Amino acid sequence: MLSVLGFSTIVVFLLLIMTKRLSVLLALILVPVCFAFIGGFTATSIGEMIIAGLKQVAPTGIMLMFAVLYFGIMIDAGLFDPMIAGIVRLVKGDPLKITIGTALLTMLVHLDGDGTATFMITISALLPIYKRLHMKRLLLPCIVALSAGVMHLVPWSGTMARAMTVMQADTKQLLIPILPSMISGIVWVLCVAYYFGRKERKRLGVVHLDYNHHQELSDEQKSIRRSQLFWFNVVLTVALIVSLIIALLPLPALFIIAFSIALLINYPKQSEQKSRLAAHASNVFLVSIMIFAAGIFSGILTGTKMIDAMAASLVSLVPHQHAAYLPAIVGVTSMPLSLVFTPDAYYFGVLPVLKGAAVHYGMNPIEMGRAAVLGQMTVGFPLSPLTASTFVLIGLSEVELSDHQKFTFKWAFGTTLMMVIIALLTGAIHI
Repeated sequence: MLSVLGFSTIVVFLLLIMTKRLSVLLALILVPVCFAFIGGFTATSIGEMIIAGLKQVAPTGIMLMFAVLYFGIMIDAGLFDPMIAGIVRLVKGDPLKITIGTALLTMLVHLDGDGTATFMITISALLPIYKRLHMKRLLLPCIVALSAGVMHLVPWSGTMARAMTVMQADTKQLLIPILPSMISGIVWVLCVAYYFGRKERKRLGVVHLDYNHHQELSDEQKSIRRSQLFWFNVVLTVALIVSLIIALLPLPALFIIAFSIALLINYPKQSEQKSRLAAHASNVFLVSIMIFAAGIFSGILTGTKMIDAMAASLVSLVPHQHAAYLPAIVGVTSMPLSLVFTPDAYYFGVLPVLKGAAVHYGMNPIEMGRAAVLGQMTVGFPLSPLTASTFVLIGLSEVELSDHQKFTFKWAFGTTLMMVIIALLTGAIHI
């Protein structure tokens, strides 16, 4: 019963947002609440689940609030202006070079394993170029999502950390065998970017850009630029990213401190500070409210034990005589299931069940972990409504979640299929 309720919750939620019958915000809240009542749970218990879910995402929500503010201040101060101008000079108005450059830049930036920071940096730098050339709006979030997704297999990403913890394995056991798959995923993403670029070049042609970013700024934008503080902002941002990678402090604390320093140094007057906060208030509100709504969604699914029931049902669907296909099935379904399970729910709820099933069937359990990371909250995380960074990506790209999912899903699924095929050919997983 709980399994049926869980899958029904997911299906109804996806149908409502894909058909735009309900906004993502309201669907994240109302759908699980309704199904919890249908499942016979009391108002008191549902309320407790909601609070538990909110508490779970509170650090992430706070981090994103100050991350949006920090990078907003950096954009206002002009930190990314030279990067934008340099990219434009390099690509020379050629959509093909722009799409390939988008993929390469995202892969480079995402070496830190932080999806939120990657999306803020790459989208902020590249969206003005896509707008200037009138390129299709959905291309940018799609290419960035694919590029960040395949690079999310770096061992210090949150997803890989969860997988290594559950599998009790190190990078030598979990990551090294699937490196050929990761490389094939990178090649696939570059080919997709090339395909998009060729189509846009055919549609738009090569546009001559005599680009001087400062000439395009309004008087207000020019007044808030802080070119004299450029190198200070570079050092501060690099220090922040390094601190994030080495986990010097908890992520929310790092962004709070970095934002406070950035605001004080770049805009010392209180009137300027209030103006900057007001300018970014809308983005901060939209991102943070989505995070807390997602917390309610996952809190109810977890608290009602729907997640546990769905995990058990998925394993039971595989007959004993077909158990040998389980790693391949896990790999193929890993990316789509990113839309269903939160990273914690999958890696701490589903993967242990799969690991136990592998042991039961006399298989190498590490193959379950390798198969899972080929898509579950790696390639799939930038499309999932259950991850905070997805809303940063679509918010900054100025697109709707449903449009982004419809456009990007097949290409992301293709990435996972490519990596699964290579994993099978290289023996990282077996059938």
